[in-house]
Amino acid sequence: MSITIREVQTKKDLVRWVEFPNKLYRNNEFFVPFLRNDEIDTFTKDKNPSYAFCETRLFLAYKNGEIVGRIAGLINHAYNEKWKQNAIRYTRFDFIDDYEVSKALLDAVVAWGRERGFGEIMGPMGFNDTDHQGMLIEGFDQLNMSVTFYNHPYYMEHMERLGLTKSVDWIEYKISCPTEVNPRIEKLSKRLLESGKYTAVTYTDRKVLYNDAFEAFKVVDEAEAILFGTVPLTDEVIKQMIDNYIPLVDMDYICSVKDKDGHIVAFGVMVPSLAKAFKKADGKLLPFGIVHMLKALKLPNDTLEMYFVAVDPKHQMFGVPAILIDTLVRKCIEKKVAYCETGPMLETNKAVHGLWRYFDKEQHKRRRCYTKAI
Repeated sequence: MSITIREVQTKKDLVRWVEFPNKLYRNNEFFVPFLRNDEIDTFTKDKNPSYAFCETRLFLAYKNGEIVGRIAGLINHAYNEKWKQNAIRYTRFDFIDDYEVSKALLDAVVAWGRERGFGEIMGPMGFNDTDHQGMLIEGFDQLNMSVTFYNHPYYMEHMERLGLTKSVDWIEYKISCPTEVNPRIEKLSKRLLESGKYTAVTYTDRKVLYNDAFEAFKVVDEAEAILFGTVPLTDEVIKQMIDNYIPLVDMDYICSVKDKDGHIVAFGVMVPSLAKAFKKADGKLLPFGIVHMLKALKLPNDTLEMYFVAVDPKHQMFGVPAILIDTLVRKCIEKKVAYCETGPMLETNKAVHGLWRYFDKEQHKRRRCYTKAI
């Protein structure tokens, strides 16, 4: 039977669109669902400040009256302006193992792109660098993080058949937490701190963290500005991230580094892994999802997820990352953390890969951005 593509028009359609992956991966032990309300807000114009520079169209695929796939087309004007590109993005591309379904979904986005005069399609790429990006191509036997996609291996075959090719890859590490500090890192950190040029700041007051967070995210924005696919983080986007993250984070695993004038030049945030909590909650905060999340944040948790690690480019060459690493590793040792999972890192980002050269690590996942001319 033929495939029918319908554009999401109503709130009920949007809920069906958001919930489709939970049904597709219902019996997959490695899939971690997004929080449903967060995803709904992400694709609601008056809830997501990124719509100030983005446009979207969302599509559902039906076969025999049942939903069998979904996709979002996304025009990111900030990306195209910054990088002088003429590309439309796709994101949240999920489908059953049926080529007619994946083709019909992608064709819907391609048609919109051509209609708007774009010459390239790329993805999965979201609204900005903090959004989910990259299709999983290695690590299908690993639980995905609470902030990353999971997808079936057959997706890769569909991408190739659809004529999409690699643009860039992101890789992820599972880092074994050491039982003692590295003497080289400790020595460099101590020397920098004793010089009086830098101060390591940890947090016990959430209000103080909130006040520092805006400047910290500006550092994140500047540090990532040269990376593939990034767009400037507007003040409104930063405020939303702060409002979303500050209530959740465990302040034990946050550190900033300030220069002698009190300006933040480095920032690191890790959180106890929420992946298992999200899985137990099945993407819903109520009635019991919030309980699972609070347990994951408060009870002993041997795995951390790295949300942000950024150093102002003007200070990277002076060894400032050593202060961040030394401070956070000491806390991990104290809390008996076994593993830290990095988020996706561009394979070309040598600066961030260099942060982990002193650690026992496993590159356990890889993600890909696919592209083609349209």
